[in-house]
Amino acid sequence: MPRYAAFLRGVSPMNAKMPELKQAFESAGFTDVKTILASGNVAFNARATSATSLQRKAEGAMLERLGQAFLTIVRPMDMLGEMLASDPYRAFRLEPAAKRIVTFLRDRPTAKLRLPIERDGARILSMTEREVFSAYMPTPKGPVFMVLLEKAFGKEVTTRTWDTVAKVTRA
Repeated sequence: MPRYAAFLRGVSPMNAKMPELKQAFESAGFTDVKTILASGNVAFNARATSATSLQRKAEGAMLERLGQAFLTIVRPMDMLGEMLASDPYRAFRLEPAAKRIVTFLRDRPTAKLRLPIERDGARILSMTEREVFSAYMPTPKGPVFMVLLEKAFGKEVTTRTWDTVAKVTRA
């Protein structure tokens, strides 16, 4: 049975308990469910189907079990492993302190962007069909990269650090 990762937008320990989130995914019929960190990362097994179908199923189960649904973006673990192995950051000169982040898009973007795009030390470097690779330098201004990403891609996205994606892929 294929293994998948679900990345949920807006989850924190303040608004979702991980054991309850795990139960919601299990109630959707997913197996070997594991939550990773406390920020809306779920690894699970499911019959092979479309990511859209899995997203709907997970969101429906969360609504039923938790009383709210978080925007869910599903990717096959195989695809994430290939993405990590390809290291899309290798082509860019990043400062050692730069934070590498991956933004998962729910849908393919409608606008064609000229990359890289930079704002206040945050840079959108490259993208595939539904993944965006960015880097930023931490600043006192806070997460300026989120403003840059939402302006470019809207709110049907969720972002994780490169290290978090690696942890999810190992789950």
